[in-house]
Amino acid sequence: MSEVEETLKRISSHKGVVGIVVVNKEGIAIRSTLDQASTVMYSSLISQLAAKARSVVRELDPQNDLSFLRVRSKKHEIMIAPDKDYLLIVVQNPAESA
Repeated sequence: MSEVEETLKRISSHKGVVGIVVVNKEGIAIRSTLDQASTVMYSSLISQLAAKARSVVRELDPQNDLSFLRVRSKKHEIMIAPDKDYLLIVVQNPAESA
């Protein structure tokens, strides 16, 4: 098993994790544990959100960059870890993870 697969399996095993999506820099999902419709929705919308958040961080300080983004709603907590070429999106149920 590759290092990526092991990491995804480890993250998935955490309590409350609903799904994981790995997205390339074009916003296309390349790995996902969610259903097709959810994968497309999360990859598209979260890619746009992460790009906007990165833009805001750089606008405030051109020497800085976005390293992590966490969005919490009543139903889910979405954690986004951006990289140069990929985004790691983890969706979890905050009630179960506590």
